[in-house]
Amino acid sequence: NKIKVIYSGIGSKEINFHSSFEKLSEEYSITADNAVFLFVGSGFKRKGVLEFLQIIAKLDKENIKAFVIGREKNPKYYLDVAKNLGIGSKVIFTGPREDVSDFYNISDIFILPTHYEPFSNVVIEALQSENVVFTTKQNGASEILEDKFIMKNPNDFSIVATIEEFLENKMLLKQVKNENRLLSKKFSIEKNLDETLKAINEVIN
Repeated sequence: NKIKVIYSGIGSKEINFHSSFEKLSEEYSITADNAVFLFVGSGFKRKGVLEFLQIIAKLDKENIKAFVIGREKNPKYYLDVAKNLGIGSKVIFTGPREDVSDFYNISDIFILPTHYEPFSNVVIEALQSENVVFTTKQNGASEILEDKFIMKNPNDFSIVATIEEFLENKMLLKQVKNENRLLSKKFSIEKNLDETLKAINEVIN
């Protein structure tokens, strides 16, 4: 009864899909029929890049573009894993990027199979940019998602069937993407600030 949970918040932003798509499609040869997957995070082992690659490898689709954005000391290991899994042509390791928002804007499905995370702001950022979002129970941000989007652990590959359902049903994909945009509005930086100040005032008054 002495604990108050205040969720993280992010600033609001508009989505400009066409501008982002025009820019990144030229750089990475993305086409309109590509299903775009996204991972964002540095420190690939803890954040679950290996498991991300395994998920992509299990999907029975050819028109996939999967982006891994972030800093890693040993990127060659993960490049080799992708090649050995037969998805070297589907996965693009971009390294750190200043224009991550463009990738969020064009992405369909965001996956963060992290081994541990107090609360990933990238989850809210992906929701805000109309991504279908999957993460693990070990991520505190999983508390804001429905059960079907939560992996029991980084090696819970049961989500593959759910992902394939979204890839087959474009109407369902669009519906959840829109719902996630609305969900993200509950986690604004303004709400975070208001609740933080309220908690402080309750203590000092």
